[in-house]
Amino acid sequence: MSADDVIALPLAFGGQRLDWRDLPRHVRERIQVLAGARVTAESTLTSGFSPGFVAVLELTDGRAVFVKAVSPDQNPQSPDLARAEIRAARALPPEVPAPRLRWWDDDGEWVILGFDAVHGRQPELPWRTDDLQLVLAAVDALADAEPLPGHDLPRTDDRLADDFTGWRSLHRLAPQDRAEVVAGVGEPGRWALEHLDDLVRFEQDALRVCAGDSLVHGDLRADNVMVEDGHSRVWLIDWPHASVGAPWLDLAFMLPSVSLQGGGDPARIFAGRPVSDGVPREDLRAGLTGLAGYFAWASGQPAPPGIPNLRAFQAAQAAATLRWLRDLT
Repeated sequence: MSADDVIALPLAFGGQRLDWRDLPRHVRERIQVLAGARVTAESTLTSGFSPGFVAVLELTDGRAVFVKAVSPDQNPQSPDLARAEIRAARALPPEVPAPRLRWWDDDGEWVILGFDAVHGRQPELPWRTDDLQLVLAAVDALADAEPLPGHDLPRTDDRLADDFTGWRSLHRLAPQDRAEVVAGVGEPGRWALEHLDDLVRFEQDALRVCAGDSLVHGDLRADNVMVEDGHSRVWLIDWPHASVGAPWLDLAFMLPSVSLQGGGDPARIFAGRPVSDGVPREDLRAGLTGLAGYFAWASGQPAPPGIPNLRAFQAAQAAATLRWLRDLT
């Protein structure tokens, strides 16, 4: 895989998307009832990893609405992720630049969400300096945000408890099986296996350092932000993984993908942002160890239904995270 291939991964490796005509008639009718007007046109989004229907719909009254519609037929986890995004929308304070959830519906099979249609584009890849600075400023501001009172978001350490066990899972395997799991990670994966005992030890602190009181998006990448040209505004989208945790997590966990998409050295960028002040080196190391272990272990698993190329991107993220991590060990 070439450097150009890695840079293109987030936009080219999306989940299997449905068109308007692919939706069952009762789902199309329900969307139009909820929207309050008939649909005249659609613009299907092709980026990201979520399977299902994801599109901006134009309506007969001149309005536009951004709609997601998913069922277990696309991926068994998709409806629960959509329900989690509904919960997250209720928790977001007004200062967070996220599209507003206007309506939703859940019949037990299809989950439908209707958001304000915001204008903008995804960052150009490789990252342009101006785009990156706008997004980093938005992440800086997010670090100061807390969810609304009465929210039901999970704690970040609870949400990641099952995910941040990758190195311990590898440690339980025979050596030849370990190598097979991380084969796609390349040279950084081989380095990880040589230092597996250390990574297992660092990983045991990963959940502790994730705890905190800040609003955490939990899945920031180029395909989960939009930039408004001419307005210097950034929208943070796709919130099903939102939680409450340490304020520096979104920045640290986003930067490996920024690095593999041509955005620069993650260590330098992290150190240059205000949220990094006071973060102990050992805490950053523990958090990145948990993240790298999640990506490395997941990259060696069978592809989930409807998202056939997710594992390749996870392998690339594991490699980028490990390159940063080994400078901290």
